[in-house]
Amino acid sequence: MIKLLVVDDSALMRRQLTLLFQAEGDFEIRQARNGQEAVDENRLFQPDVVTLDINMPEMDGITALSLIMAERPVPVVMVSSLTEKCALATFEALNLGAVDYVAKPGGTISLTLDQVKVDLLAKVRSAARAKLGKSRTPAKPAGSVQGLRQRIQQERETAQRSAATAPGAFSEGLLIIGVSTGGPRALEQVLPVLPANFPWPVLVAQHMPGSFTGPFAARLNSLCELEVVEVTRPMPVQTGTIYIGKGGADMVVTRRGSVLTVLPKPESPLHLWHPSVELLARSALEHVKPHHLVGVMLTGMGYDGADGFTAIKTAGGRTIAESEETAVVFGMPAVLIEKGGASLVVPLDKVAAQVKAWALRG
Repeated sequence: MIKLLVVDDSALMRRQLTLLFQAEGDFEIRQARNGQEAVDENRLFQPDVVTLDINMPEMDGITALSLIMAERPVPVVMVSSLTEKCALATFEALNLGAVDYVAKPGGTISLTLDQVKVDLLAKVRSAARAKLGKSRTPAKPAGSVQGLRQRIQQERETAQRSAATAPGAFSEGLLIIGVSTGGPRALEQVLPVLPANFPWPVLVAQHMPGSFTGPFAARLNSLCELEVVEVTRPMPVQTGTIYIGKGGADMVVTRRGSVLTVLPKPESPLHLWHPSVELLARSALEHVKPHHLVGVMLTGMGYDGADGFTAIKTAGGRTIAESEETAVVFGMPAVLIEKGGASLVVPLDKVAAQVKAWALRG
């Protein structure tokens, strides 16, 4: 039995969620009405996993999460509305140690629960088995926020002027990253380590709702030396830029004339997860020479991108799978490894260094 604590201030929401999990037959469930009750029940009930609302009276979900992680860490799935404000709060929760999140469709999961039932069940089961990392705040260089922004902008401008002629730079390389559950925290440990003069464009397919990817790109842009943008329209692929696939769509690589371009497309019904890592990898392989491609598969449940990344490796490209020791959910990397599609298997803290070494060596 999986011991589940359901935390929400809405009685209807708690009832609907409880009925959903009870119907599965392998959940022992308790409820909490606010953050303080959640902290108390975490201590007394000792659940295996928690679903936690963000906006609650008496004590909100973010405060409760910080106390839970300090006292008795447990896998937590945040339940969040599809708003920019809730997206920012969700990223804060993931930084504090939450494993994953479920976005309420239409802002109220209780009335449209069937729309997220499969996703909710999968994420809660996956979270119950997830490896917890330490809560963290992304490291920032010393100095004022304004000073940091000016320094990053100066480094970006300098890097853009010199990238094309940098000694050893492999200017035609393209880095593709696929990631799902646990992805925001993982990306915040990899992308800010890439220097402003990193010679390859970076394309990221992170499974995420459409209202979340814009705030997430903005958050990463404030942390990274490379410029980070959300792909909301066709964009030429340029050195010095990280492209985040827009949620609610798929991101693909194409060519417009001789210009390599990345663009959003409506979600493919042939693929389960979006933005699709598989579609991104296949499209890159169509328009970029295989030995110019590097694919990095980070934490996530499922198998999205495993076939595409294996095809990249088979054709002469290089791939990295995050190792089990650091992956929050060892699903997507594990499938890639099982298929023989990983050139290397490395822990998360070694990914950026390996990519930088390949980029400079060519």
